[in-house]
Amino acid sequence: MRQFVLLILAAATLAAQTQQTNIEDHQAMQGTMDPGSCPLHTQHMNAQAASEDQRLSEMNGRGTRAMGFDQTKTTHHFRTLDDGGVIEVTVNGPSDAANLAAIRRHFSKIAREFAQGNFTAPFMTHAEMPPGAETMRNSKGKISYRYEELPQGARVRISTADPEALHAVHEFFAYQIREHHTGDLDHQH
Repeated sequence: MRQFVLLILAAATLAAQTQQTNIEDHQAMQGTMDPGSCPLHTQHMNAQAASEDQRLSEMNGRGTRAMGFDQTKTTHHFRTLDDGGVIEVTVNGPSDAANLAAIRRHFSKIAREFAQGNFTAPFMTHAEMPPGAETMRNSKGKISYRYEELPQGARVRISTADPEALHAVHEFFAYQIREHHTGDLDHQH
């Protein structure tokens, strides 16, 4: 079973890398070419958007399984701060008690796991290890993770005074902001 899971994760990673390479190639071409001169420009852009939508949908499905709450009924935020950042998830519906309880269970667990250097949940959600996570794992004694309940969700406050660990936390947050399409700023200094 473990080999099957590793095979699936390897295939998902390869597909994501190939898709990202195609997107990067197209973006590089955009800089050197007038969009009006490409007869297939609209088709390329539509295919890129559809591919991104599919990638987000797949990530949300993995996230629901890894985190235990419906990703489409919740809102993620990754707020980068001078000494680290805050991961925050809230329910979209104020009467959504099931997802609220699941968010709080997950975030309480995540604060403990991250403090132990365990980044399995982000790996399961994204089908790859997020940038910065390995350094965060290796710097676990230099980073603080504090769980806090919110009226409609929960958050984990991550802080460090170590410059290398701080850079890793900011890399981790920048990746999460992109992947979850949160619209949060990469750095709030």
